[in-house]
Amino acid sequence: MMASSNKTRSNFTSNNQAVCTRTNQILALILITVTFFLTRIFNQSCPNNHSSTSFISKSSSSQDLYFANNAWPNRGFGNQLSLKIYVYDENEIDGLKELMYGRDGKVTVDSCLKGQWGTQVKIHQLLLKSRFRTLKKEEADLFFVPTYVKCVRMMGGLTDKEINSTYVKVLSQMPYFRSSGGRDHIFVFPSGAGAHIFRSWPKYLNRSIILTPEGDRTDKRDTSAFNTWKDIIIPGNVDDSMTSYGASLVNPLPLSKRKFLANFLGRVQGKIGRIKLVELAKNFPDKLESPELKFSGPEKLGRKEYFEHLRNAKFCLAPRGESSWTLRFYESFFVECVPVILSDQVELPFQDVVDYSQISIKWPSTHIGPQLLEYLESIPDKEIDAIIARGRQIRCLYVYAPETEPCSAFVGILWELQKRVRQFHQSAETFWLHNGSIINRNFVQFHKWKPPMPLP
Repeated sequence: MMASSNKTRSNFTSNNQAVCTRTNQILALILITVTFFLTRIFNQSCPNNHSSTSFISKSSSSQDLYFANNAWPNRGFGNQLSLKIYVYDENEIDGLKELMYGRDGKVTVDSCLKGQWGTQVKIHQLLLKSRFRTLKKEEADLFFVPTYVKCVRMMGGLTDKEINSTYVKVLSQMPYFRSSGGRDHIFVFPSGAGAHIFRSWPKYLNRSIILTPEGDRTDKRDTSAFNTWKDIIIPGNVDDSMTSYGASLVNPLPLSKRKFLANFLGRVQGKIGRIKLVELAKNFPDKLESPELKFSGPEKLGRKEYFEHLRNAKFCLAPRGESSWTLRFYESFFVECVPVILSDQVELPFQDVVDYSQISIKWPSTHIGPQLLEYLESIPDKEIDAIIARGRQIRCLYVYAPETEPCSAFVGILWELQKRVRQFHQSAETFWLHNGSIINRNFVQFHKWKPPMPLP
């Protein structure tokens, strides 16, 4: 009787476990399904996290942009921007205002927004409004030092000697600069002179992050101010009337309506490559347009006239001038002619994601002549259209637009800066103890360092 009772209980338990198992499986499936849909709804309704952003928005997938292997942002440094940048205020450091507005404070921001040096102002203004800006130095990954020295120098606001001494004075008042040896500090030098406009840069900024459109300068100077591993090549400052969203100052022409095969619009400046192009244009006036631009007088081209000339050729030639980079390379993407680089030492921005062999041509500057025109003439219009179309997809990287745009020069620069972020910084004048406190060689703790300080 006992055995029968146990058997009955065993059968009941077994059957009950089977029922419970099936019920649990059904409930678990329902729970997983509900959780999935709730998660989707929550993710779609929530705004982006304040401290991170994706490079490509939902409205512009990576397949829409012609990056190498559709690689940005997943190229070895994550798919989210997450960094904090402190921007020095012009009033917090003695001498900084002079580097921005000159000794008399008469150089205006508006005047410095114009021309090739406008990137100094634009990057500064974009960082001031950036979600990645922090007001706390102690939590910053990087520090931005705003200066408009190229513009100030051109406007007569400071002499070369004054620029040099003022920079040194400013740097000596930055404890965080001394602590890291400048490794986490960012400087913009937007012209062909690069960092050489600050004569003592090799001594004080040789570890800092330099943003510049200019690459190697050893062809003109003994020491290059550009270091591939720490510095960042930035796009030139194309006229806003050509890059703004919506109506453009000048619209591209169909290939069939362009008068010239190629053009070069620029000053000769006594440069061999440019002289060769002018002579070539004289021999082939129906193929190559190459008038020398004038800065003044009745022959001076206005902005609109300049871009109307530029758009009237299939290929826009970009020879080196005083330095290896040229703004004409970037301008060509907005009038939709194929840029032909005739500058052997040129460095180009965002090379980790842009395959320049697909959107431009680089020709040896030692072979400027009829052979170049013959080669360009041999390229079918269908292939020219394809190159232009690919360039159209990535030219957003040459526009200094806010970070709210999914693709811009500023967002590209932020990605490059993120690769330079370090967890720890030190210099020859920085020491630390067992409890993590940072001291100088006289055992003064970091928070007690007083300016002016000896620079590393």
